[in-house]
Amino acid sequence: MLKDDLERYVALRRATGFRFRDSEASLRRFVAYAESRGEDLIRTESAIGWASQGQSQGQRNRRLQTVFRFARFLRAEDSRHELPPPDLFHQKQSRPTPRILTAEEVGLAVAHSAHIGSPATRRSLVYPTLFGLLASTGLRSGEVIRLRLSDVQPEGLLVRESKFRKSRLVPLHPTVRSALDSYLEVRRNIITRTDHVFVSRLRRPFNPASLHRVFKEACRRAGVRADHAEGAPRIHDLRHSFAVRALQAAPCGRDNVERHMVALTTYMGHAKVVSTYWYLESAPELLKDIAQACEALLERERA
Repeated sequence: MLKDDLERYVALRRATGFRFRDSEASLRRFVAYAESRGEDLIRTESAIGWASQGQSQGQRNRRLQTVFRFARFLRAEDSRHELPPPDLFHQKQSRPTPRILTAEEVGLAVAHSAHIGSPATRRSLVYPTLFGLLASTGLRSGEVIRLRLSDVQPEGLLVRESKFRKSRLVPLHPTVRSALDSYLEVRRNIITRTDHVFVSRLRRPFNPASLHRVFKEACRRAGVRADHAEGAPRIHDLRHSFAVRALQAAPCGRDNVERHMVALTTYMGHAKVVSTYWYLESAPELLKDIAQACEALLERERA
């Protein structure tokens, strides 16, 4: 029975460290679909038929790849299971060009965010503190939203099991710590049922979508706009801007740059250093610096 096979598969994935929540829910729907057709083995036709019911190309691709991995697991024991083509709905995606905000633009957006929201929200200065923390640490917005009061420690911020289930301690600059402590004095006087550091006017953890809208509104009020190709600034651009500025501040020398890159990879919670190197090719400012460094090296070799 596919249902029993699924239980074994889920147990194995969880035992190897995967949360496997979304994939498990997806596979349970597929198994119900297959069994409604009287099938106790994975068939390519059923896998494609079920995946085709996805509302978007991306969802159809994720569905089929999830079934493919399940089928590959079962086929190792029983060759009667069929392997569906995993790339049938694959669509090449490119990362959006980041909008690198200047220090002045960040300051303007943070300042204007203080005038958004209800009177209670404005008095607590929740938006300036939250956006300022994102800009000065390079944290993901989801990581900041999930911060608990106990995560604010003397050594910095403890980011628990974020992306890729990695936890890390993020040190804070004294000025950032001072601003955060000032906000926390107000936050601890707000009675809520949650111990999240940042709470909305409803005294609940922030919804990511609403936070993105507030940041766009703050940028609009501050006159911070991108060109037509890049579109409006996004809250994730605060993280991009932090990474680029950090790389621009890298000390000279190949060994020093490599150490700086590894340290930044750890600080930002990237699973692989290649994710940090991506900023070198995605930001025109850094490409210009690299080109100038290469030209200088060639000139020295010719001399």
